Amino acid sequence: MGHSLSTGTVVAIVGEGSEDALATLDGIRGVEVLSLQGSEPTLATRRIAAAGTPWIVHDADPLEHVAAAWVELFEERSTLGALEVEVETVLARFEAGSALMPDYYIVLEPQDAPDTWRHWWCGALGHHAPRRVLASPAPTTAQDAAIRHLLGKLPSSRAWPDPASWLPHLPFEIPDRVGLRD
Repeated sequence: MGHSLSTGTVVAIVGEGSEDALATLDGIRGVEVLSLQGSEPTLATRRIAAAGTPWIVHDADPLEHVAAAWVELFEERSTLGALEVEVETVLARFEAGSALMPDYYIVLEPQDAPDTWRHWWCGALGHHAPRRVLASPAPTTAQDAAIRHLLGKLPSSRAWPDPASWLPHLPFEIPDRVGLRD
């Protein structure tokens, strides 16, 4: 499921250094940069929807609690019930329009993420729309152009499938096995 509002292309930058990555995009015509990390989801969604530019780039992940619950489940630090609650909560937010799935995720330095987190970004999430979860180096300077270049060549692909069709199945998306069929 992509976003359903009449906004431009919505890109979420996630990972260590997302604040620095957003800063490298300041001043680009047609790009609205929103620092929303830690914002209440409804407020973040309203700010994204209010943007009137062709590109909206932000650092708020509507799936952050689902991702953390998935990682904790497979690291044996949480229960299946915790993941199920997070999935139900985000699905209710999507349904109510108080959460918004970005068109693309740019994941900073996924190769440096702890194993289970790497499997979340590149497997459990990326498996459902592989060309919509993109890896990028984290910026090293304020003038670093890596994210700018990536924005300029985002691949076209099918939209995200409806989250209700795949989020409830996350407990079966096992790290190191996502996307593999026996």
